[in-house]
Amino acid sequence: MNASSPTAADPTLAALLRIADALERLAPPARKPADLTLADAFVWHPAGSELAPVARVNRVALSLLRGVDRVRDTLAENTERFARGLPANNVLLWGARGMGKSSLVKSVHADTNTRLAGQALPLKLIEIHREDIESLPVLMGLLRPDAHRSIVFCDDLSFDGDDTSYKSLKAALDGGVEGRPGNVVFYATSNRRHLMPRDMMDNERATAINPGEAIEEKVSLSDRFGLWLGFHKCSQDEYLAMIDGYVGHFGLALDPETLRHEALEWATTRGSRSGRTAWQFIQDLAGRLGKPLEG
Repeated sequence: MNASSPTAADPTLAALLRIADALERLAPPARKPADLTLADAFVWHPAGSELAPVARVNRVALSLLRGVDRVRDTLAENTERFARGLPANNVLLWGARGMGKSSLVKSVHADTNTRLAGQALPLKLIEIHREDIESLPVLMGLLRPDAHRSIVFCDDLSFDGDDTSYKSLKAALDGGVEGRPGNVVFYATSNRRHLMPRDMMDNERATAINPGEAIEEKVSLSDRFGLWLGFHKCSQDEYLAMIDGYVGHFGLALDPETLRHEALEWATTRGSRSGRTAWQFIQDLAGRLGKPLEG
């Protein structure tokens, strides 16, 4: 060993250099840029900072979503403006279960790309799971430099108990110092208007030194969404219109009176009239008729 080298004279420095070399070898590789040309829809996997392409998105044609005309048109307009490079809002779709909130997001995405084909780069739909919401700032940073415009979508978003990950969502939607990327909007569905249960808000109010500020912290999360689209339980006529739409689309031959009777009985036995109930009835009907649900 060369006695004049710094490491020879200082064993501590030599040890530190060896540790630094080992840590460098253990460090994860540099994050690869997202390749959004692989598909129009992706699922975010934060463990590997990976966007997994989805070859076939589980969705229905926009024309088959009945009883949601107003919110459909509002969401479609916001989405088209965003796809064209114009300002657009984050969207919270909230309300009754099974009324097509997530289906509407996926259908509007596909419909927008079809209508704007050749006029703009394809709009991307990126799903982030509820349990991964704390990684949203990382995902936003990954998408920021890409030329495509992306909808980051979280289905069934809500927060319970001592869950503080809503703070990550607030920070990501506000964008911090950099601001929310101009090429990204956030769409979420929830059964709750304020994304949190009422008892959680009441507990915050009861135990806080300043109850008003505590409840404001919770409620202000939904204020980050410029559009609130409410979904309500459908009427019997709307439910039957959904059934008729599916029957016509898939070519299911059944006497109208028999169809009406069976559809209403199906809803009664489940105690619910909704888009999900209608689709479950159609799956059962098609199975009994030996008819694949294609097209």
